[in-house]
Amino acid sequence: MNRRPYVLACAALAAALTAALAGCKREQPVVPAQPLQVTAVSVTPRDTPVSFEFVAQTESSREVEIRARVDGFLDKRLYTEGNMVQAGQPLFQMDRKPFEAAVQSAEGQLEQQRARLAVAEANLRRVRPLAARNAVSKKELDDAIGLERSSRAAVLAAEGEVRTARLNLGYTTISSPLHGLSSFAKKQEGSYLTVGEQGLLTTVSQVDPIWVNFSISENELLSYRDQIAKGRLKFPRDKDFQVEVVLADGTVFPQRGRINFAEPSFNSETGTFLVRTELPNPKGQLRPGQFVRARVYGATRPGAMQLPQRAVQQGAKGHYVWVIGNDGKAKQRVVEVGDWIGDDWFISDGLKAGERVVVDGAGRVSPAAPLKVTPLAQQPALASAAVRKGGARAEARP
Repeated sequence: MNRRPYVLACAALAAALTAALAGCKREQPVVPAQPLQVTAVSVTPRDTPVSFEFVAQTESSREVEIRARVDGFLDKRLYTEGNMVQAGQPLFQMDRKPFEAAVQSAEGQLEQQRARLAVAEANLRRVRPLAARNAVSKKELDDAIGLERSSRAAVLAAEGEVRTARLNLGYTTISSPLHGLSSFAKKQEGSYLTVGEQGLLTTVSQVDPIWVNFSISENELLSYRDQIAKGRLKFPRDKDFQVEVVLADGTVFPQRGRINFAEPSFNSETGTFLVRTELPNPKGQLRPGQFVRARVYGATRPGAMQLPQRAVQQGAKGHYVWVIGNDGKAKQRVVEVGDWIGDDWFISDGLKAGERVVVDGAGRVSPAAPLKVTPLAQQPALASAAVRKGGARAEARP
């Protein structure tokens, strides 16, 4: 059987089908890719006030130990433990009777010495004229003068004894030397008080003004100096920082203070140095020993560039953003990020003023993808936001 005509017929059919399919492909319309909807923000450098936040602890600006200044028995406690006491307010009363008796005895001794002085003065007045007429010997005159002087000195000594006795009597009423918060009484009525370590009765802590202490680590200090040298950070004139206190429940203390002392040297054990702030505390809301957060205001980042955190991506080469070019397409750009401020990153390097950066939708962008760009609705600028380092709040623990 001759198969040649059959093979030729199959070949012709295959050629016809191929041509038909090719014609169908040419006639099918090409659907363009839908542009990706993104939001973008223009990079605008501006001077940005910033604050730094530290863990801090409150301390009394003046704490006084109330001690017995004379030995004796404690009669009564005159204050309510834990209450605010006024300067000069009596806190304890010791038994006065032995000291009143001592005053009376000293006053009696003084009167005796005054009487002896009066006799010596009268004797000297009689002897002087007689000695001038050589009616008495020079020795008698010298004796009269010496007796008068010694009597006068005895009077002075007796007056000193009276003053000491009266002081000791006054010490039996133990008062607060300042306005502050009283502690509990360490001695009870009937206790025998002695001068010295055993004579501690209580403490009074001044809370207005109050101190707030925090520590700055060596690494943080070196970082600040480096940023200042590079022009990325600027401290206020004369380092006149303001400090705000945030309580444990997140409420902000209404009064602000200023730094009034900085330790000149680092602590060799902790590698930090102490900074002290003084705050008005008229209502006594802050008590010594509280743990709070101290926000330090006054620093500025000049010409800082900020981007929302969601605009910054993390890749194998570090942080990057998508920068929209003049052709409407995005290109990947590696950037150097700094601290956080609120919900934004500080961008230290990699961007120029006026460039547009993708914010929402950055995770879906590719270099060839067409974009439909909508300007990002700007949030109100923060007057001064707390700076965070590396995604965590900057803290220096004491």
